[in-house]
Amino acid sequence: MTDIIIFILLSVGAVFMVAPLLWMFSTSFKDIQEVYALPPVWIPESFNASKYIEIWEKGPLFSGITNSLIVAVSVTVIGTLTSSLAAFAFGKMNFPFKNQLFLLLLTAMMIPYPVVMIPQFMIFSQIGWVDTLLPLIVPGLFGNIIMVFFLRQYLTSIPNSIIEAAKIDGCSYFKIFYKIIFPLVKPAVAAQLILWFMAIWNDYLGPILYLNSPEKQTLQLVIANFNSAYAIQSDYPLIMAASVVSLLPMLIVFIVFQKQIIESVAISGVKG
Repeated sequence: MTDIIIFILLSVGAVFMVAPLLWMFSTSFKDIQEVYALPPVWIPESFNASKYIEIWEKGPLFSGITNSLIVAVSVTVIGTLTSSLAAFAFGKMNFPFKNQLFLLLLTAMMIPYPVVMIPQFMIFSQIGWVDTLLPLIVPGLFGNIIMVFFLRQYLTSIPNSIIEAAKIDGCSYFKIFYKIIFPLVKPAVAAQLILWFMAIWNDYLGPILYLNSPEKQTLQLVIANFNSAYAIQSDYPLIMAASVVSLLPMLIVFIVFQKQIIESVAISGVKG
């Protein structure tokens, strides 16, 4: 009986989570009349895909996707490597003031972004990085504090004897990380990578601060411009079509890494 109740509750929750996505996808194929129809029309009478063609003509959608991919992929790939190395150093290496430095790193998580937003903007403005993608890319290349903390905690479950044995065999620290540590933490890395990718892909505050030229804007700014320009005209199918296109990369990332994410959750549950 308990399993049936849990299944019903989860099913109801799933409906509330999936329904907005289905409505967005359905609306992108509707006519204007069907958008405002009462009762609501979930399945259009005729699927009109013209809005998916029109969005490429109404704004710099292709450059927005390209810029978002450049920022998200470069930051997550290089930043994940640096975060993993930092987690390995804090978790398995011995050096002076290691715990103090890690505590100092964690205190940075408590500083809200608006506190450093203006000083950071002034620095990037003085070196001429405003209206470029560099302010969105360079800071992330040095790692993510949340990922460092998560991977460092994950590494505590790995016996130190494995690393000591590798050192006796003559492995360098980089070889130990590449051959032993990284394969062991790969599920945890995948879980953090997709969360970080989603955060960067959906970021709006950073791009709106630094990017002015339409050809330099990320996809979220392009869609925001769609919303401000065409919501007045009640062209919601066009806005929904652009939103569906912006959602596709995140779905692809999740589909590619879903096995590692589920494995990470399962392993974490067993260890807990």
